[in-house]
Amino acid sequence: MSGAQGDRIAQRFAALAEEGRAGLVAFVTAGDPEPGTAAEILARLPEAGADIIEIGMPFSDPMADGPAVQASSLRALKAGQNMVKTLAAVRRFREQDRQTPIVLMGYYNPIYIYGNARFLTDAKAAGVDGLIIVDLPPEEDQELCLPARDAGLHFIRLATPTTDAKRLKKVLTNTSGFIYYVSITGITGTRAPDVGAVAGRIAELRAATDLPLAVGFGIKTPDQAAAIARVADAAVVGSAIVERIREGLDGEGRPGAGLVADTLELVRHLAAAVRGARKSETA
Repeated sequence: MSGAQGDRIAQRFAALAEEGRAGLVAFVTAGDPEPGTAAEILARLPEAGADIIEIGMPFSDPMADGPAVQASSLRALKAGQNMVKTLAAVRRFREQDRQTPIVLMGYYNPIYIYGNARFLTDAKAAGVDGLIIVDLPPEEDQELCLPARDAGLHFIRLATPTTDAKRLKKVLTNTSGFIYYVSITGITGTRAPDVGAVAGRIAELRAATDLPLAVGFGIKTPDQAAAIARVADAAVVGSAIVERIREGLDGEGRPGAGLVADTLELVRHLAAAVRGARKSETA
């Protein structure tokens, strides 16, 4: 995975390892709650402490997501967000930030409708670094995973508490960038992770791969993010951030005056907690 800017994901995890800390992966939905506000939040996430940014591609049937992320996707679609606008948002972000890794996360349908080859070309040109497509299993690697890697994009796979050793071997095939470990069974943002159980699974994953390990689903508070940061290479926070955006809307669903500032303040608290967490000796 190389290009004019090199491999931003590998570079970022190498820098984090050099600092002896985990990273914060901040998730926002493209175009939520409307394009202008979304662009401002996206542009300011790095200064608030996000080490990697995941951008959700809005979809009308986000089956793996909990109520908060589902609602953010519907808000974005209602405001007119589509794939063209999502990739344009990445291009605008890259005009000011050439270092922060960007990962697009979501479902295959919007990509398929856009056109696979066109999407991969446009995503790479916009400055996307990787993809997480939750409904494309390893058995379908020919569909998007292998073409994505040929195009210079990481294809990041999910591992879950129910992924056994046999399945894990399949999951790791053709995966690059990092592994996203889903800390709970079920949908996003519905339960808090059991850090002890996560630590055990992280140890098993480290024995199977040299890829960095990010943990998400259910991490809502700075304390939870810090606990995960002690055992993993990154903590992923999404539902709490998009819920903070929702809380900043007025009664008619329009962005309130403090929405951007309040959202970024939450990210700052999460980032401070992650930065202050001392990695365990087994991490």
